[in-house]
Amino acid sequence: MHPLEGRVAVVAGATRGAGRGIACMLGEAGATVYCTGRSVRGDLSSIDRPETIEETAEMVTARGGTGIWARVDHNDPEQVEGFFERIRKEQGRLDVLVNNMSGDQYLAKALLSGDEHVSFWEYPIEEGLAAQRNGVHTHLITSKYAAPLMIENGQGLIVEVTDGNRLLYNDVGVIYSFSKTSLVLLAYLMSEELKAHGVTVVSLSPGWLRSEAMLDHFGVTGENWRDVILEEPTFEQSETPFYIGRAVVALATDPEVMERTGRALSAGHLAREYGFTDVDGRQPPGYSWWVGDEDEHNLPPIREGLFRYGRFGSSEDEWIGQAS
Repeated sequence: MHPLEGRVAVVAGATRGAGRGIACMLGEAGATVYCTGRSVRGDLSSIDRPETIEETAEMVTARGGTGIWARVDHNDPEQVEGFFERIRKEQGRLDVLVNNMSGDQYLAKALLSGDEHVSFWEYPIEEGLAAQRNGVHTHLITSKYAAPLMIENGQGLIVEVTDGNRLLYNDVGVIYSFSKTSLVLLAYLMSEELKAHGVTVVSLSPGWLRSEAMLDHFGVTGENWRDVILEEPTFEQSETPFYIGRAVVALATDPEVMERTGRALSAGHLAREYGFTDVDGRQPPGYSWWVGDEDEHNLPPIREGLFRYGRFGSSEDEWIGQAS
């Protein structure tokens, strides 16, 4: 069964991690998937990891879809505009856009570095600004040139991949928190202008993602990842990049998906609502975050975050159904 056969998707930032997992699951559902990024065989990006967009496109095709790779710098509006003109000529439509570009490579002094936390006033400003350009500006640029294709067909889904479905400080630091919460806000703001055109926009967070970089950090592979649990018990709740991919497929095949527009979603909670699992049959929990020591202040996961009456809260909050 290929529920997305005949549909066209773009996964911007598909080289590795969540982007690769999403592209593969869209392919498994039968979609034609354009996989963009900057790392190609023989010419890797400054991140200098071995994964390439050609590999991702091949994985999409191997799973039953049509994988097409395109080298695009999503910081360059001319390149992005030209890319979507290519899609218009080749496909005449666009059904799904997933924005997965990240500026995390500029946070090497904080994220997965093993170094002490660096406060924003001590962090190199150029690296901090580069993190926003790569992790936020690229999303706005890409959505600008993708939206007209969706508007013309009166339907579409835009997914902003982020870290967390709350507006909350993340102890990686201000720069990281600013980029990730910005995407929650961006999804909401774009949804306000696109809902009249039948286009749904959401932000979506994985849980603890067993990306290639995360596995390398712990010195394990996709086969022996459980070895980490002895050292880091909560790693048992981690998930493969395919889990968030199945969340995107569930949204893309839901005829009532517009009811979620503007909301901040979590792959783990969507799994329980739609009934899908990770590729290993597990159903890791929804996104959660701890403030301080876990025993002191454990913030429970929320099903989805949303803006209403000028406030941001959880769909479980009592005030959500009340006018202010």
